[in-house]
Amino acid sequence: MALKIKLAKSLVGRKDDQIATAHSLGLRKIGQTTVQPDNAATRGKIAKISHLIEVANA
Repeated sequence: MALKIKLAKSLVGRKDDQIATAHSLGLRKIGQTTVQPDNAATRGKIAKISHLIEVANA
């Protein structure tokens, strides 16, 4: 199973680790969408920046 992740809010002014987490998911611009595998590593990244993204099943 996969998860569709969309960057909903800006990364400007965010902590460096939150920006790095978004980049590791392939998200750099607002509105950008990526599909990631549904595993523990991805879930941890989602939890870290949950206030910046929208998640749906792919």
